Amino acid sequence: MDATDVGAALLSALLHAGWNAAVKASRDPARAMMAQMLLGAVLVVPALLWSGLPAAAAWPWIVASTLMNVATISALLRAYEVGGFGLVYPVMRAMAVLLVVPMAAVLTGEKFGPAALAGIVAIALSLGVLAFDAMRDRAVTLKALGWTLAAGLGTAAYIMCDAQGVRASGNPWAYGFVVSITNALAMCWRQRQAGPPWRQLDGQRLATLPIALASMASYLLILWVWSHAPIAPAAALRDTSSIFAILIAVIWLKEPFSRTRIVAVLLAAAAVPMLRLG
Repeated sequence: MDATDVGAALLSALLHAGWNAAVKASRDPARAMMAQMLLGAVLVVPALLWSGLPAAAAWPWIVASTLMNVATISALLRAYEVGGFGLVYPVMRAMAVLLVVPMAAVLTGEKFGPAALAGIVAIALSLGVLAFDAMRDRAVTLKALGWTLAAGLGTAAYIMCDAQGVRASGNPWAYGFVVSITNALAMCWRQRQAGPPWRQLDGQRLATLPIALASMASYLLILWVWSHAPIAPAAALRDTSSIFAILIAVIWLKEPFSRTRIVAVLLAAAAVPMLRLG
């Protein structure tokens, strides 16, 4: 990966951590999440006039990505009910990082040098350290682990769908705009019992506008990287979002910077030059 791709993937990770932190800090996180997806979809509709639609070859991947995204969110929400965010999220992302490596090798023929593989493993380990830190504070049930692993598998699957789809689309921006719309529509269907979609935006428009913009920018950046760069190393770099989330919590929320968090940050930092060299 060249320096531009590394920088874009890290910026995507930073934006991803930032908008997730903003959602979690809101008074109603579930509603804020739904509102930012809907607002993002509304914002990109005019952009399709500029980008046009993706090539026909991308549409099967768009459908698959949307289905995998809804399935992943469903499993993730179930995992959060019984496992807690601090444990579930890093385990899910670590599993996804590791699963994308064989998936990319089989589906796209990607080959990784020792440095790239070491960097991917380092990021997975940094996420594992965070999960271990959370695990010490609570018992881990088989149900929580099962839903977490299901969410990790779903995450790896939609990463591969997006990476394949954006390469088939001929235009990463067009692909990203359309998937943002299909994801929002799918979530509206999933949350149909909560009422019409426009009610989800009541009182949320101004608060969620910067969140929606950050979410969209993060997604488009990583799609642009996947359109030409190796999938697994870029996906691993994007999952340093968990590390950025720690730094946000320490700097802005004044949370403690424990030894395990320091180890996780150092592992992720060491992985960046490895992935650059790989």
